[in-house]
Amino acid sequence: MSTYSAAVIIPTRGGAAKLHYPLDALEQQTEKDFQVIVVIDGDIDNSRALVQSYIDRGRLNLSMIVFEENQGRVAALNAGHRAADARVLIRCDDDLEPAPNYVQQHLSHHGEGKKTGVIGIYKNVFPDTTYARVYGRFRDNKFRGDAYKTPRDKQWIYWAGNVSLSKDLYQELGGYDDSYRLYGWEDVDMGYMVHKAGAEIIVDPELATFHYVAATTTAMRAKRALYSGAARNIFTQKHSAHSLPSPRPSGVWGLAVRSLAQVSTETSLKFMGNAVDLVAERIPAFVAEKLISLIVEAASYSGITHPERAQKTF
Repeated sequence: MSTYSAAVIIPTRGGAAKLHYPLDALEQQTEKDFQVIVVIDGDIDNSRALVQSYIDRGRLNLSMIVFEENQGRVAALNAGHRAADARVLIRCDDDLEPAPNYVQQHLSHHGEGKKTGVIGIYKNVFPDTTYARVYGRFRDNKFRGDAYKTPRDKQWIYWAGNVSLSKDLYQELGGYDDSYRLYGWEDVDMGYMVHKAGAEIIVDPELATFHYVAATTTAMRAKRALYSGAARNIFTQKHSAHSLPSPRPSGVWGLAVRSLAQVSTETSLKFMGNAVDLVAERIPAFVAEKLISLIVEAASYSGITHPERAQKTF
């Protein structure tokens, strides 16, 4: 018998400046029967002291696990999930600011005997950068709208940093796959396993949660796309390639993406991203949006076709 109804697991690395978002919000929850586990993946910025200050305040059933050195996000996620003493496990990334009914709303989908995976979509909060004004906010709204319109049997693709499943289902699946050692796709992989296990996937608009986004420039967004593209290959090797649409873009736009991908490396993407951010607000808005889209999509396709370009620690 579990001690708590829910456990909120927060993996973090270098999160001292943002952990206050989830921890302050979790102190204000309407639901009180939950624990919080922060897993620090190598303390590089005194995150341990910050979490300890919240433990000392005594407003949360809060504990922490501290890795002596960087082991990766999958290791942090699994350590937190396995340490949880709760019926329902909620993943909450360290840059999310949950609403007061966050834990209660996740729990509402996990009735006794139900096999469920629950997803909340990010509501990205951008600093006022050129990237945000020209591309980021527009794409964020489109992404959220697309998620809510996606057929139920495909919604697992949105499994990310604001999700929940029962501890029984987590144990049945064996946890997050440690094949994903760099950036990205360990979460989508888990979503697919939840789906294949026969669980009902629910994307709940009430769980849309403020996310203080890290990608604030085109260069940063493109680097993430490069690494995510490389990690996609692990997914397609593990599961059927038919689980996902073909990554090869077609038509005139596809030709442009594939051509730019040939020269898209971390160095060139940084140069291209910084260059487009300099001119984006001096050219027509639709042209700027297309240029950024081209760079980001080319970065992703470069990661898929040349995964060796994304081998450094992210």
